[in-house]
Amino acid sequence: MNIVIVESPAKAKTINKYLGSSYEVLASFGHVRDLPAKNGSVDPDANFQMIWEVDPKAAGRLNDIAKALKGADRLILATDPDREGEAISWHVLEVLKEKRAIKDHKIERVVFNAITKQAVTDAMKHPRQIDGALVDAYMARRALDYLVGFTLSPVLWRKLPGARSAGRVQSVALRLVCDRELEIEKFVPREYWSLVATLTTPRGEAFEARLVGADGKKIQRLDIGSGAEAEELKKAIEAANFAVSTVEAKPARRNPQAPFTTSTLQQEASRKLGFAPAHTMRIAQRLYEGIDIGGETTGLITYMRTDGVQIDGSAITQARTVIGEDYGKAYVPEAPRQYQTKAKNAQEAHEAIRPTDLSRRPAEMRRRLDTDQAKLYELIWIRTIASQMESAEMERTTVDIAAKAGSRVIELRATGQVVKFDGFLALYQEGRDDDGDDEDSRRLPAMSEGEALKRQDLAVTQHFTEPPPRFSEASLVKRMEELGIGRPSTYASILQVLKDRGYVRLEKKRLHGEDKGRVVVAFLENFFARYVEYDFTADLEEKLDRISNNEISWQQVLQDFWTGFIGAVNEIKDLRVTQVLDALDDMLGPHIYPPRADGGDVRQCPTCGTGKLNLKAGKFGAFVGCTNYPECRYTRPLAADSEASADRILGKDPETDRDVVVKAGRFGPYIQLGEQKDYAEGEKPKRAGIPKNMSPSDMELDLALKLLSLPREIGKHPETGEPITAGLGRFGPFVKHEKTYASLEAGDEVFDIGLNRAVTLIAEKIAKGPSGRRFGADPGKPLGDHPTLGGVAVKSGRYGAYVTAGGVNATIPSDKTQDTITLEEAIALIDERVAKGGGKPARGKKKAPAKKPAKAEAEAKAPKPAKKAVAKKAAAKLKTDSVSKARAPVTPAAKTSAAKPAPKTPAKKSAGKARG
Repeated sequence: MNIVIVESPAKAKTINKYLGSSYEVLASFGHVRDLPAKNGSVDPDANFQMIWEVDPKAAGRLNDIAKALKGADRLILATDPDREGEAISWHVLEVLKEKRAIKDHKIERVVFNAITKQAVTDAMKHPRQIDGALVDAYMARRALDYLVGFTLSPVLWRKLPGARSAGRVQSVALRLVCDRELEIEKFVPREYWSLVATLTTPRGEAFEARLVGADGKKIQRLDIGSGAEAEELKKAIEAANFAVSTVEAKPARRNPQAPFTTSTLQQEASRKLGFAPAHTMRIAQRLYEGIDIGGETTGLITYMRTDGVQIDGSAITQARTVIGEDYGKAYVPEAPRQYQTKAKNAQEAHEAIRPTDLSRRPAEMRRRLDTDQAKLYELIWIRTIASQMESAEMERTTVDIAAKAGSRVIELRATGQVVKFDGFLALYQEGRDDDGDDEDSRRLPAMSEGEALKRQDLAVTQHFTEPPPRFSEASLVKRMEELGIGRPSTYASILQVLKDRGYVRLEKKRLHGEDKGRVVVAFLENFFARYVEYDFTADLEEKLDRISNNEISWQQVLQDFWTGFIGAVNEIKDLRVTQVLDALDDMLGPHIYPPRADGGDVRQCPTCGTGKLNLKAGKFGAFVGCTNYPECRYTRPLAADSEASADRILGKDPETDRDVVVKAGRFGPYIQLGEQKDYAEGEKPKRAGIPKNMSPSDMELDLALKLLSLPREIGKHPETGEPITAGLGRFGPFVKHEKTYASLEAGDEVFDIGLNRAVTLIAEKIAKGPSGRRFGADPGKPLGDHPTLGGVAVKSGRYGAYVTAGGVNATIPSDKTQDTITLEEAIALIDERVAKGGGKPARGKKKAPAKKPAKAEAEAKAPKPAKKAVAKKAAAKLKTDSVSKARAPVTPAAKTSAAKPAPKTPAKKSAGKARG
């Protein structure tokens, strides 16, 4: 028997069918172990030894694999063909060795780029060993991210109360967004004028020509800076006679773009389909793992995490056949097209993303896929086919025109383009991030030198230069790729982390830097400038690539990084919070204190008039306050216009003609349709909350009307006929069918989610049961160990998220979430709960009373001590238990790796130590 390990159960089932009864394919369900979320998991003083801890959810699966190996001869590790996949195979093998499940088994590693029968069977014929260099590169990246998180985050929390950490690469991506915000704020518009004449040929054909020169001098776009200059030129053109000076026609060719990489797929799916990168990757994963075709599950696309642009020779041959069949021989180039990767630091030598069988046309696949899957498959199919089509042939024409007015000669120019042969453009044209008028794409009428022209119209237009546009998700991914920041598998997660932590928000498909994100970036640029430099991060990525090529030692790369990094951390430790705030106050001054309309002092307190405004830090983050505190209690958010964003009219509702108003309420800003006087007695105005990721200052009428329209009916459930609705709740966007609620996932939009996707989410929720779990009590998300109470976990309760350890539950405050709360913060909440005499289960989860021993029963009847005494006793017990546990022997659970000895004692690991 041969045991094959893959990552997903869907792949396991499919591949088992391909390989037959002599193989048993088991799934690891992704990573099986990771660095524990506590200090000491990576030890710089011991050559960066790492402690690995088996995921509790993976323990059972690993036991199943170990049992299966007892009757097997060969172990085949067939995880994904990238660094993460290589690491998973290595982790699985290491755990099996620790379990002594590996005897005389033959160990092989195979990789396949597509889940098709041919790809899998071919891979089985070409096994190799685990690539140690790829594993080293994975460990170096994981250690870097861990060390930055666990070292920098505590500094951030101490020096900047209310701040939350961002990862090593996420911080650099956040800087890109915040630097663009700064560019926009500092931008000073510049006035300029354009003059465009509409001219006609003797045959009455009209076209436009732009002013490009006057009196022998060239005129550039911004050269006419005032209305007076424009008026003078206007008079000259109006009095002029026009004639064609020169006509120049040049042939040109446009070649197709290369097939998709991870980055370009995310960019085009964002531009053309409106998909968030995370949503694109989720759909691509499903297409890669496959759908049922003729009773057999088959992968529809090749592996979707790649920066390679080359495709297999057989796929090129098939593409050329499809092009000839669908478009004709003229669209098939003489020789196949070969592409080379241009991306900085491209890593794995994978194929580009392409369909596994190009004969599966998009029209045929639509009935087998849901709407979003069909859209993405069609995009990938079209791009692949277009990449092998003939070039488009153009003719670009430039016509120079002389306008003579007395002694003055004004020069005008018209440009145009004619497509002689459309080539690949018959099928596909790449989208652009920023739309603009492309004059070259206009078609010009036939003209000859010396031909007289007549003026039909003259447009004199005032313009102002505009600041650079904010990044879209597509353009930010493109910029990160250009700079060499991140890798194909990380782009989507980087963006998601920034959004989840509230550092950026997505508004009208553009990324806006939030105040909390700007404060973090300002802090890092002031005190850790080197580590958020684009070149430094790109250079580190290049070193990781060199590790994967077995060119340099991973420990040496870590040592070089750590020496400088820990020095920078130590330098800031003695700084007071006020010193940090003063530095940030200076750096963020233009953003925090914009010019006043009356020209007055931007830092003058509007309440007392004598105090100065400066940056302060509170429990929930930075804010602006008066220096005369506590006599003057004036405060406001960082952005000066935040207060003005409430109680403003956005416009009229076209259906009811009532005002749509943004209001400030007790529980935050919200939208209201009309006022109470507009409604009948007993009827209340319709309201809608503003989602947490949106700002009231940016709320516009169209978006407000969409929010007021919720909940909306998506359609009828195909089985029950009952409606499925989409709406926004206290826990975010959801879909609802009868009594079943299912939260939307990243990439799903509440305003346009389709029926197929909604039915899928409902079905998945029902399959997990009412509690959202398939079976058993909710184990929660483990965070690490409490010094005395054991394992700490974060759970979802009836009344919100909470942390728990040893039967003590503590509610998570509103400024944190269960996805981002750290072990240190959880321990602090639990200790605070114990100090207050807490220790009961979370509300809504009652425990049956246990039978008390006689002594306890007698104590229960005795008078109760005062609350303060209970709290004091609990705090003393906690302290005593800490000392006791420090002397206790290390449990087997702590011995998760032989790579590094267990930490000396928990007593020496302060609860104040932080995680990343």
